[in-house]
Amino acid sequence: MIRQAVGAVIVSKNTILLVHKVKIGAVKTEDITIPGEWDFPKGGLEADDVDLESALLRELQEETGSTNYEILSQLPEKICFSFPPALAAKLGLERQETTMFLVRYCGDGTDLQPNDEEIDQLAFIPFAEISEKLTHQDTKDFWAKIHTLLPTDQ
Repeated sequence: MIRQAVGAVIVSKNTILLVHKVKIGAVKTEDITIPGEWDFPKGGLEADDVDLESALLRELQEETGSTNYEILSQLPEKICFSFPPALAAKLGLERQETTMFLVRYCGDGTDLQPNDEEIDQLAFIPFAEISEKLTHQDTKDFWAKIHTLLPTDQ
């Protein structure tokens, strides 16, 4: 089984908004605490999501507290990974495929506050520092493929 998800590369003034995740909320019966990891905002599709864009806006509001986003485009690459065996057993899923979007943050920063316990920090990171900040290799590989496609004057 594959978990379908959406995520965003959020640009603002030559920076990218990353989230610091401290829990995995995909297991409905329990939250799994994890060592903190920096990542792009992303999350699984839910049954009541109308389409990928509405799922993305829901996830962004949950993880960042803001609705001040403009979806610019769907990116050509997905982030795909396999769950570790123990987590896969709990989830009943083997892999995740995340459809990624380019998104512009249109707020002033005062509206950014995580709305769930999965995220404990948000940070705007300069383009040049993204690879060093990201935790997972699959996400670093994704960034390496798409970063040249992004506008640098947002």
